Amino acid sequence: MHPELNKITAKNVANKLKAFERLLQTMEELRALCPWDKKQDWKTLRPLTIEETYELADAILSDRPADVKEELGDILLHIIFYAKIGEEQEQFSIVDVIHDLCDKLVERHPHIYGDIEVQDEEEVKRNWEQIKLASGKTGVLAGVPNSLPSMVKAYRLQEKTAQVGFQWSNKQQVWAKLEEEMEEFRQAENKEEQLDELGDVFFSLINYARYVGLDPDEALTRTNVKFKRRFEFLETEAEKPLREMSLEEMDALWDVAKDREREGQ
Repeated sequence: MHPELNKITAKNVANKLKAFERLLQTMEELRALCPWDKKQDWKTLRPLTIEETYELADAILSDRPADVKEELGDILLHIIFYAKIGEEQEQFSIVDVIHDLCDKLVERHPHIYGDIEVQDEEEVKRNWEQIKLASGKTGVLAGVPNSLPSMVKAYRLQEKTAQVGFQWSNKQQVWAKLEEEMEEFRQAENKEEQLDELGDVFFSLINYARYVGLDPDEALTRTNVKFKRRFEFLETEAEKPLREMSLEEMDALWDVAKDREREGQ
């Protein structure tokens, strides 16, 4: 047995199974007795699941462990809920969900459960994509949801196609492409052309962020939070309504907000 696996003690497993059993029992009771829970189906749960996922993402980016724990619980509830409905419809149960997941993980980690050797995480990701294609996926991009937010979707499209070698050799080439797209956007003559070229600029900038190891969605989220915090400071500290202030006056308060952030106040 691998030394790390020794940490999984029998008592620890028993505690987890007991907690999972309690959750399953609670779901059975809610589905049978609660008017709201009885009424739900996959489609009514869908928007709530999306909301819970974003709440988890916010908690992670804000580094709030207690909130991360709570939001994970909410998402786990949704998983159990979907599986319960599937069982009622005689489609699948939570047992099927878990076994299918375990089978997939074993299949896609041949460097752990087989005789394949890998050098680094990038090779693991390449193998993962190749195994997905071999198992019946219609294409490299087949698993990217259409409903993903545009920035996240662009990043995932680029990340996936890179696994089969469809990418630039170095970040300098990516930056050159970004500059090319920015110039084409600058020269666009009508709204349709501007929309197309602006999309190309965003796509290229996201690609450059990926090459230098940055998450563009996290970067923009951080900037949004920073902008909101500074503007709210401006609203609070202004001695007169903002509509009566000049841009120079507001900008001076903005600089104060920036200075206080640097000082840790």
